[in-house]
Amino acid sequence: MRKLSLLFMSLVLLLSIVGCASSASGDKELIVGIDDKFAPMGFRDEKNEIVGFDIDYARAAVEKMGYKIKFQPIDWKTKESELSSGRIDLIWNGYTITDERKEKVLFTKPYLKNSQVVAVMADSDIKGISDLAGKNVGLQSLSSAADALAANEIKSQISNISEFSDNVLALSDLKNGRLDAVVIDEVVLKYYMAKEEGTYTLLEESLAPEEYGIGVKNGREELLNELQKALDEINADGTAAKISEKWFGEDKVLK
Repeated sequence: MRKLSLLFMSLVLLLSIVGCASSASGDKELIVGIDDKFAPMGFRDEKNEIVGFDIDYARAAVEKMGYKIKFQPIDWKTKESELSSGRIDLIWNGYTITDERKEKVLFTKPYLKNSQVVAVMADSDIKGISDLAGKNVGLQSLSSAADALAANEIKSQISNISEFSDNVLALSDLKNGRLDAVVIDEVVLKYYMAKEEGTYTLLEESLAPEEYGIGVKNGREELLNELQKALDEINADGTAAKISEKWFGEDKVLK
């Protein structure tokens, strides 16, 4: 009986060691929360595969870190909750750095410049931000577009502000005539302007300049530093520039 007991304990110990070795030998995975309708940063192509600048950029950085990567489409309104709960490890998809968000998450250094701009139809009589008075305007809910509009005095003069779960729906309502204008990220609008030539116009006035960063859960400074080191390396070796040229036709990555 004693021999059987010892044999059982040895087997349990062996399985435990094997399990720990397996866990430490390559099962590390980072789950990246994205908005899968945010072209050209992260979106689904005609094959329903997730592609985009941020997708390629994240893959390159996470590979440099020695991790596996999983992209998890999320409701963008709940991005910080998804991060704080541990359901995702990173927010990485055109995530604008703001003072308010800095109180909720850790940020990497900014990696891309952007602006919140106003999109109208090509034949619209809206020529400037002041022309939005009395108009119907759409934007993505709980986005930096909402923050930019809230900071501008024109907001109080707008007839109605409609919020959407993503930019694609907002632009669809603009084309259908249910909206007069959409507040949107410049990089996103320029993608759709190139894709649907002659459909949209970008107002010359922008609402707010901004910068994108990657969000990491508060308290995970070690992960933040590890990620920043990898980003610095792919920026220095030219990998980031190649990814940017693929999606934007130029190197737009901040060094």
